[in-house]
Amino acid sequence: METQQIALITYKSAGSYSSFSEEENSKLFDLLKEKGLNISLEIWDDPTVDWAKYDLVLLKSPWDYFDKIDAFYAWLNHLEKLQVRVLNPINTVRWNTNKKYLIEMQEQGVKVVPTVWLAQNSLLNVEEVFATLQSDRIIIKPAVSGGAKNTFALTRREAESEAASINRLLQHESFLAQPFVPEVQEKGEWSFLFFNGEHSHTVLKTAKPGDFRVQHFFGGTVHTPEPPAALLEAAHNIVDKYAENCLYARVDGVEQNGELVLMELELIEPFLFMATSEGAFERYYEALSEQLQQPAESMS
Repeated sequence: METQQIALITYKSAGSYSSFSEEENSKLFDLLKEKGLNISLEIWDDPTVDWAKYDLVLLKSPWDYFDKIDAFYAWLNHLEKLQVRVLNPINTVRWNTNKKYLIEMQEQGVKVVPTVWLAQNSLLNVEEVFATLQSDRIIIKPAVSGGAKNTFALTRREAESEAASINRLLQHESFLAQPFVPEVQEKGEWSFLFFNGEHSHTVLKTAKPGDFRVQHFFGGTVHTPEPPAALLEAAHNIVDKYAENCLYARVDGVEQNGELVLMELELIEPFLFMATSEGAFERYYEALSEQLQQPAESMS
């Protein structure tokens, strides 16, 4: 196991997120080195890296991939041609880059926050979107995005006044529209963390007063209550179906009427909140060890 060359992937602008985020990466890297793994930190779009020397690429924090999505796809293609194993698997990562996966899951019966597709080069039809979503307030965000970039929370009147701006953005990429989910502000958003399909730990993220963004780098707060069993079971079912052979998975959702409603399924570079749970770093290592012992017969 120790002979495998492993790259732990980060990004060029490390330091632009909170120290809480950066500390998870450095602590994980140090732990894996201490465990005897032959591991190096690499920036995913560094042109000087010889990726052929690696047996495994671990996608930990390529947190700018959505700003350089074509380069990211090209990099994945390059790794695939080199037959370098990637965790999570490349096909899963490709699928998860575009939030259209939410519509696919919705059509397959998963309880997802209702989602309307706004295709690139289309025009925002405010009346139609509000009628479909049956909401007084909507969220509009890019289909390929992260960290709440270019995300709007709009009433009907605000959507009408912002329509021209959104239409300009739609010339460049597709967007999603979803109803504003009051539970995010009122109760918070759950994140369920899984390693190799097994539940590791759970956090509840709450937004700061007056905001709808629960990310800790926007002032959100992280709590660690015991999750309701029904929500955990629903998250487990999602991971079983959509995160096969994944080292890590994060299921984000809210509770509505005692049920989990999926907000996002994070299979590329989720922050893992490992510092919030005793033993989580060790559980990540154990899951990785299991993966390293498996034959890499599948590169996808």
